Amino acid sequence: MTPKSEKSRERMGVEETERGSFLYKDVLPFAAMVLVELMVVSGNTLYKSASANGINSYVFTFYVFFIGFIFILPLPFILHRRTSVPVPPINFSIAGKIFMLSVLMYLSQIFGYIGLKYSSPTLSSIMSNLSPAFTFILAFFFRMESIDFRSNTSQAKIIGTIVSISGAIIATVYSGPSVLSNPISINWIVGGILLASQYFLLAFALVAQAKIMKEYPVDVMVVFVFGISGLFVAGVAGLVMAQDLDAWKLKPNLLLVTILYMGFSSGFLNVVIQIWTLRLKGPVYVAMFKPLTIVIAIVMGVLFLGDLLHLGSVMGGIIITVGFYGVVWGKAKEESPSSIQITAPLLQPHHNLEQGPCIH
Repeated sequence: MTPKSEKSRERMGVEETERGSFLYKDVLPFAAMVLVELMVVSGNTLYKSASANGINSYVFTFYVFFIGFIFILPLPFILHRRTSVPVPPINFSIAGKIFMLSVLMYLSQIFGYIGLKYSSPTLSSIMSNLSPAFTFILAFFFRMESIDFRSNTSQAKIIGTIVSISGAIIATVYSGPSVLSNPISINWIVGGILLASQYFLLAFALVAQAKIMKEYPVDVMVVFVFGISGLFVAGVAGLVMAQDLDAWKLKPNLLLVTILYMGFSSGFLNVVIQIWTLRLKGPVYVAMFKPLTIVIAIVMGVLFLGDLLHLGSVMGGIIITVGFYGVVWGKAKEESPSSIQITAPLLQPHHNLEQGPCIH
């Protein structure tokens, strides 16, 4: 073999390696995050469609927790087989904190489902972009964030928070030109308040999660214990709030499809994808995709639910997105990606927490 042919083969090998690295580190994470946002909005759209035929939110939430837990169940056994390091036991204090985290997550999910009944997946997607702003406020309140009014990063986070909340108010109480002939309904306002409350509780859960992970940094075990406690909370609340046995009966219809889909996608697959993307690309990359849910929700709402697109929703969505990126930019500039994941929950992927926590 001539030296020229050897160099040619080496060059081809380098090109193939670079191509494979590009696909793994750039193309695949991008496609994965788009898929995550698509699955989140698809689940909300399915739920909204199924709710038109009557659906008990408490029963639905229990079944979603149950399906998600089935897929989480093997995780501790996989961890035990893949590591030779003994897993530290979870003490009563940690277990209690994880239980309270599951209560927060359950309430958040219930608020979200009822809010969807009163409003639309589009408004839910708009409100989901409030999570960084709410997390920043709560992290500051619990002294996990510091503010320097002379710093550009602090100014960006403060202004972004104010802008995001302003956009949420506009999207909730203002519908646009049609407000002159068809006033916005009280159901829409109630739905907006419930959805905003959902993401406030999610932000609270992120702050609590960050504190738990400092004390017990074994992510798989935290997810597993959360699954058990979340299922218990959802079961007790469901039995208390839905005593009609007929509400618990499942039939081969759209409701069953929605439960299976959301239990698998939001309760399991989204968690796996986002943990992988977080470790490969960092939290800022994951957070960047959240506003994409607004566009997906608008398209799905118009095509599948017959939703009307109001100017107020468009304006509110744009304003919240601007505020969202303001908060994210401020946090990204303030800290390196590695320290963000450990010291502050601001840029953690809040959308998968809509159905369960993503611990990294």
